[in-house]
Amino acid sequence: MLTGEHGPAAQMAMSILSRMAVIYGAEELLDISGAHIDSTIYIGDAGLEYAERLAELGARVAVPTTLNVSGLDERHWQEWSVPAEWASKAYRQMVAYQSMGAVPTWTCAPYQTELKPAFGQQIAWGESNAIVFANSVIGARTERYPDLLDICCAITGRAPAAGLHLERNRAGDILFRLVDVPPKLQADDSFYPVLGHLLGKIAQERIPVVDGLGATPTEDQLKALGAAAASSGAVALFHIVGVTPEAPTMDTAFHGRQPQRVVEITLSQLRAARAELTSAEGTGLDMVVLGSPHFSLAEFRQLAPLLYGRTRHPNVEFLVTSSRAMVMLAEQAGYLAELESFGGKVTVDTCILATPMLPPHIRTLMTNSAKYAYYAPGLLNTQITFGSLEDCVRSAELGRIVRDESLWRG
Repeated sequence: MLTGEHGPAAQMAMSILSRMAVIYGAEELLDISGAHIDSTIYIGDAGLEYAERLAELGARVAVPTTLNVSGLDERHWQEWSVPAEWASKAYRQMVAYQSMGAVPTWTCAPYQTELKPAFGQQIAWGESNAIVFANSVIGARTERYPDLLDICCAITGRAPAAGLHLERNRAGDILFRLVDVPPKLQADDSFYPVLGHLLGKIAQERIPVVDGLGATPTEDQLKALGAAAASSGAVALFHIVGVTPEAPTMDTAFHGRQPQRVVEITLSQLRAARAELTSAEGTGLDMVVLGSPHFSLAEFRQLAPLLYGRTRHPNVEFLVTSSRAMVMLAEQAGYLAELESFGGKVTVDTCILATPMLPPHIRTLMTNSAKYAYYAPGLLNTQITFGSLEDCVRSAELGRIVRDESLWRG
């Protein structure tokens, strides 16, 4: 590849990959059997030029490859405040990556697709929540691949033999022990993004191990935990004793070693972490936004009965972001009818963090996503309130922030 025998695109990709392998401290490369490309998000001309250069050189992915959210909802962007020039360039970037043979999934949750990896599979994934989910919940193996390098791995079918690709680097570092956290709270959806936010803040790039969880979390709850931990910190792998595949026991999670640190997680600490996810003051509300990571079919199923017989307040927008595949399945199952009756909207293939869709008058948001709550103030210059899914629906109906605090009182 380096000498150009496989064409100029593979030569360009391998030249970048081989240089980066040195930075990763890898002594060799390894084969991968899947990739997920985060470089699809249009953030400026440089990324677009990079994608179109590879496409013009005839780049083709060598392994099954999914595409992350783009900078554009092709079907609905004109309903929002997306500039036409932005839309044109974002679309060109989508076309460039799709031309390389990648599957146009356009989702930050590729683990919800038929290309979901298997335990032990070596992959090269971008997108922080996808990385932590693949490593932790599935037990596949990927490093934190940044934009522009992820597509090089996909084109060459290779990755640096370093980091979380290697068994020796997947042991836990810090033990987080839940202490007197009420079982009812542990079973609630809102608990997991808050726990993830706290884990990320403390663990940063290290590997947390959670012990003492009395509930059996769903896939979406684990998704929310991982996305939060990857946002407030740089967590790319977590273990939950008795839950995640590489942690049947605590000893296994730590590879037989002692934790570097032990942290007790109490209800008081969780309440403080939850409070950090809210930057808004007062009860004013302009929009409820759900789906970071992208809404799953199970979440659409959960949302539909909450909306039944209700209507959103005319001053509050209600937005769900998801992939085109999940939206199609939700529509077939009849879940979108309730959303439409409520007055809500769906955006596919992107999210409010990746496209300039919000009109200037939207200044206060509410969400059940710790990832949205963490990034929205900085990326969107908005104020945000974190609440449960039920809180979000009720607030949108009443036109003001309301939250049920009962589970968090202990």
